[in-house]
Amino acid sequence: MGKVVVLGVFVADTAYRADRMPVMGETLMGNTFSLGPGGKGSNQAVACARMGADTHMISMLGQDDFAKLALETWAEAGVVPHVQQREDSYTGAAFIFIEESSGDNAIIIAPGAAALIKAPDIDAHEDLIAGADVFVTQLEQSIEAARRGLEIARRAGVATILNPAPAATLPEGMLALCDYVTPNETECEALTGVAVQSAEDAERACKALCDLGVRTPIITMGEQGAYLFGHGLVSAVNAGPVVETTGAGDAFNGAFAAALSEGKSPLEAVRYGAATAGISVTRPGTAPSMPRRAEVDALM
Repeated sequence: MGKVVVLGVFVADTAYRADRMPVMGETLMGNTFSLGPGGKGSNQAVACARMGADTHMISMLGQDDFAKLALETWAEAGVVPHVQQREDSYTGAAFIFIEESSGDNAIIIAPGAAALIKAPDIDAHEDLIAGADVFVTQLEQSIEAARRGLEIARRAGVATILNPAPAATLPEGMLALCDYVTPNETECEALTGVAVQSAEDAERACKALCDLGVRTPIITMGEQGAYLFGHGLVSAVNAGPVVETTGAGDAFNGAFAAALSEGKSPLEAVRYGAATAGISVTRPGTAPSMPRRAEVDALM
């Protein structure tokens, strides 16, 4: 069993399903509401742990009911928390709109205490990161913290994964710290200027990412699958009717990291990621939709 350390954010997902998004100033009746655990880093850690990896989560929480939800979620999945609970802030929350007809989503994140994570907080976990097989981070906490984690991992010879979400302008040299970068089409265009709609577009974008220092770019492309540089498009896995696409990218990243930590090749790991994401979209929610390893193995 490999060891994966995830630096990221927990947020409580407040999810609203409706036929459409209201326009500014309009009040619209929704169809359903749910409250559950989320945040890209937390979702990825849950997906990773459910795949069987020894998974550790670095984050910050408030001292409130949403923090209790975070700790309960990680305990259920088997994620080991390494968190500071702040009195001067709140645990993050997210507004998620889900279009009823398609399952597509739009999201607003308020990261709360996790936005206060700085480089010295990451230094305090240097031994934990250096002892991992794989280190994973995103951009919901500060870029400064993400970069410091990548620096520590790279210096220790730990495989590094950056999921550059939400899209942001990165400081020069940050991508060169990454063994794997896993943007979706929108995030990839923000990084490279290349609009990705086809495998040919993805090839051009991957070459641009390599020019920026990334060793192995991977572009997640929704229902088309994932484009792994050097191998082409790995098809998406259809595990049933799509209920909700929220969290599919997190399912992919968590399973990909877990598979890499076991010593699987990048191509094998991408296939695990695609299968895990394929199951997750057949279920509502984010962290609750992440499948167990046995389900993924059975589908593959």
